[in-house]
Amino acid sequence: MAAIASQVVLHPTVSQGLKFGGTTLGRDKAYRAIQYFARFYAWFLLRKGDKEAAARWNALKIHLATARKLLRLGKPFEHLQAGLKAALISGPAGEQITTIGKQIAYFAYLSFDALVWVNAVKFYSFSTETSNKISKLSNRFWLAGILLSIVNGALKSVRLAKEERRSKRSKALGGEKDVSQEAEQEMRLSTIIAVPSSRDATRYQLVIDLLDLWIPATALGISSMNDGVLGIFGLITSVMAGHKQWQSVNGKK
Repeated sequence: MAAIASQVVLHPTVSQGLKFGGTTLGRDKAYRAIQYFARFYAWFLLRKGDKEAAARWNALKIHLATARKLLRLGKPFEHLQAGLKAALISGPAGEQITTIGKQIAYFAYLSFDALVWVNAVKFYSFSTETSNKISKLSNRFWLAGILLSIVNGALKSVRLAKEERRSKRSKALGGEKDVSQEAEQEMRLSTIIAVPSSRDATRYQLVIDLLDLWIPATALGISSMNDGVLGIFGLITSVMAGHKQWQSVNGKK
């Protein structure tokens, strides 16, 4: 029995899970997945008429949302720092502007989100009108950040596709080359290898953004999706983002 228990507890997957859960981002994505599943399931139970069970799942959703706001208290400054770094690095103008704008938008979103948490835990109670304004501003900046991320991803995808076509065309030309041309050819070959992974990562993030977009859009009244659809969207993007963090922590396998 002890041998079986040790095999389970010391299994590599368990170790990887602990490593993943040991990061703030890993825990956040796990909590987010449960939060949005709870949002979907509460909606599903209400549709069936089971109000008591729906209330339990809705309470779980609310408490997880509050806990995640606490986990993100220092995160606005990470986005501010990322925006400053993006401003100092030269690159395609469109991509640079949208990256800076996205980071500033996320800084503002998470700053207002922290105020929402302060009000939720009653550390400082805002009036109902002020609380609603803060929540609306938080969702506006969240939506702005996602839209800028989508534009950035689209611009990057177009650029990477052009680079890949240019590199492949250059490789196909062949012929004799001097030393400098050979060095240039090697650089282009490395581009051919690197571009697909960058392109896949960009597309992956685009899918996440295109699904997450509807959550703040619905909160602002721009769209009218129900909690069931938003719960599924949030669950999918949580799993996708969690998978990225898992690979970052444990490596690709």
